[in-house]
Amino acid sequence: MTATQGNLASLSRYIFRAPRWYSSVAFALVLAAVVGVAAFESTFVLDDAYQGLFYVGIPTLAAAFLTAPIDRRLGGQLTYNRSSLLALACEGIVVVMLAVAGSIALLTPIGQRFVFDVLIESLAIVFAFRLAVVMAVSHRKALVAAIPASVQTLTAALLLFIYSGTVRYLTAGGPILDIVLSRSQVAPAAVTAIGPIDFELLLVTSLLYSAGVYGLILVVDRPWRRSLGVSGFDFLRGFIGHIAEGSRELEEFFEDIGELAVVPVTVLSFVREDGTEKARFVLPMIHPGPMGEIGGGNLPRWIAADAEGLAFPPHATAGHDFNLVTEGEVEALIRAAHAAADRIEYGRTATQSVQVTAGDATVLGQAFDDDGLLLATFAPGFADDIEYGVGLSAMAEARIAGLNDVMLVDAHNSNDGLEGGIIGHVTPGSPRSYDLFHAAAEAAEALGEAPRGPLELGTAWDPTDWTAAEGIGPLGIRVAVARVGDQTTAYVLVDGNNMEPGLRAYIVDALDAVDAVEVMTTDTHIVNTVESTNQVGEGVDWDELVTVVRRLVGAAIDDLEPAWAGMATEHAEVTVFGNDRTETLASHANAVISMGGALAGAVVIATVAISVLVFLFAAS
Repeated sequence: MTATQGNLASLSRYIFRAPRWYSSVAFALVLAAVVGVAAFESTFVLDDAYQGLFYVGIPTLAAAFLTAPIDRRLGGQLTYNRSSLLALACEGIVVVMLAVAGSIALLTPIGQRFVFDVLIESLAIVFAFRLAVVMAVSHRKALVAAIPASVQTLTAALLLFIYSGTVRYLTAGGPILDIVLSRSQVAPAAVTAIGPIDFELLLVTSLLYSAGVYGLILVVDRPWRRSLGVSGFDFLRGFIGHIAEGSRELEEFFEDIGELAVVPVTVLSFVREDGTEKARFVLPMIHPGPMGEIGGGNLPRWIAADAEGLAFPPHATAGHDFNLVTEGEVEALIRAAHAAADRIEYGRTATQSVQVTAGDATVLGQAFDDDGLLLATFAPGFADDIEYGVGLSAMAEARIAGLNDVMLVDAHNSNDGLEGGIIGHVTPGSPRSYDLFHAAAEAAEALGEAPRGPLELGTAWDPTDWTAAEGIGPLGIRVAVARVGDQTTAYVLVDGNNMEPGLRAYIVDALDAVDAVEVMTTDTHIVNTVESTNQVGEGVDWDELVTVVRRLVGAAIDDLEPAWAGMATEHAEVTVFGNDRTETLASHANAVISMGGALAGAVVIATVAISVLVFLFAAS
């Protein structure tokens, strides 16, 4: 994840899960009653509360319960939880504006008319605000979005029309119309001061504010359509839906921008003497993102659930451009893994592991017959993802040096987050990419010349009590120990997204029961639903983590038994984000966020100024 992508992901902390509709409705009714006590002046306090519930609470209730079904009937996706929260927020707008207006009217000679003008203004603002939200999270077309967006304002206007006695000013109608639409005799005195001019002003200002909202949305959305061919509000709808409601709307957006890619899926399988699978390393060259369970965010768990033996799904050499667009794409990877496993020819022998350092890159390698498992790390330096092209080139170097098939793992175990605004992607042409090429080639050459011996393998697994919020995914910690001759090598896999600087060395130094060790993370993005960085070691105690790893290594050593190993690779066609799409998406979103606030402020100032002129013109 680049700094630009991190800035975008970090905004998710401002998004919260919408409360249950009954919580929002209950709070709205309490607020309406309090406002009634403060705003109305009848003989009894309970009567004031009742009037507040009636004039303020009913529009909120109507919006809470009618917006969602109307929106869904029109093809939208608003839920009762969202519509209730939106209604409550709009009630808050009216309450705050009336409180300020009332205070000004009380302290100055400006008069009660000012309060009614502010009431009309607040109802127009509520309509515009609701229009913006409905367009952002449910509908693209303004005319369609205006229907559910208008519920709260229309309900309030209808109540004011009936109980203000405005029908008396109209020439149309008759006794029946007067009975139905004129209830001024039971309304508070403050409400009866409203007349036809107020409803005309409400219509004009609502159109004015909605035009401002629509213009702002067009301006903000234009760069997205020109560069990506999609609406940025589709992204916003999906992003909010995923974080706030756990929906999968975001995948539809990613499908629209995705590109077809062919990726290798490599399987390293270990079987017992009776032919049953003991462990399986599965490495599709896919990035497990973008976040949560969207796309391939929970790819490691799906891989683990499909394996017969204990599955080890480490991180491949791929960045965010190789995120799967939908979870459905995982099936293609699973099928490729099955095809690769079916083609494996198992051998009894393996080499002892070797460790090679070239520049900033360190590779731990071990050969099983003529196939090689290579684990790359840039620790104690900092690195995030190794780009897809760099990984392919490094594997080619290893094959040229003498290995047949190669599984190249990005250990993904030392990163300083987004500090300094630059993070350690290993990109084509960079000095560290050549360090990796040299280390992979030297390790492969050493393995090609190394003697082979009988292989023993032991495994252990603990799902742990840590949660995704603490940086540990559902796979917990998995350990495989390979013994060839008198050497033991431990492969430690933590279901997390990278590691805090120094933690990898802290674990390695503590594992004195084995001769060689490397610590990997799966790069699962199940831990990144709300935090852009949530690395292993941020939310868990290091000593407690080491204690678990030491115990599992000991258990894996006790589990050592003769094993046969084999490796094969198949290719899968999947739809991924595509080249540079992730960075383009993130840069557009960040630009809109940085500029959108100022642009929205300018639109608000302009529309408020025009609305003031409208009210002054009407008063004259």
